[in-house]
Amino acid sequence: MADRDLPNAMAERLIVALDTAEMTRAAAWAHALAPHCGLFKLGLEFFLANGPDGVRAIAGRPIFLDLKLHDIPNTVAGAVQSVLPLKPRMLTLHAAGGAAMIEAARRAAETAGTDRPMLLAVTVLTSLDAADLAATGVNDAPATQVLRLARLALSAGADGLVCSPLEVAMLRQALGKQAKLVVPGIRPVGAASGDQARTMTPAEAVAAGADWIVVGRPITQAADPGAAVQRIIADMHPVVIARSEATKQAP
Repeated sequence: MADRDLPNAMAERLIVALDTAEMTRAAAWAHALAPHCGLFKLGLEFFLANGPDGVRAIAGRPIFLDLKLHDIPNTVAGAVQSVLPLKPRMLTLHAAGGAAMIEAARRAAETAGTDRPMLLAVTVLTSLDAADLAATGVNDAPATQVLRLARLALSAGADGLVCSPLEVAMLRQALGKQAKLVVPGIRPVGAASGDQARTMTPAEAVAAGADWIVVGRPITQAADPGAAVQRIIADMHPVVIARSEATKQAP
């Protein structure tokens, strides 16, 4: 993993989710927030509405392209090749697609050389509970399936995982320091949880082992988005410093 893929400063740990299909709104958010964060996340809704040209128009910070690719290996490899010209820093795919799919995605990503995106695997969607998994033939608890798919994805070439706040500590303990963990569902102290059932504060997520946190509406819908970012960074600051010191002291 290149040094550029490791978050150092606190602002670099913050990914702002530009959760809209509207090009003008996303561009305005990006312009206002580029000085304050590490990456912008663009999702499937935005990509389908605006295409590659829309991604190119979001300037100022590297892009986390959250497309959750899931298809046969050749198709996913082709999809990865298709987005490489956009130079996303991060790209998501479903671990449930299997080892062969992830291996194919990694081979395709490697053709970009040093510009290749980090491949982040999504394990069990947060909308699925034990009953939903059982209906698909998976009779284990969601946490068991998350860890199973996480190990499969990493062994097949994924760089890291997108995981819910309630999974990050478990995954960090089970997988060690090498797996990169990106954690959505982050709500600053005092913010409404919105449609997120499982949330953490920025400090709680970093303390649990998150490398990056994803925050959307608490920033983009704030009266002063820049000030909202600064509050998040202040919340993370003591924990980031403590983790950095612990890492230096580790044998």
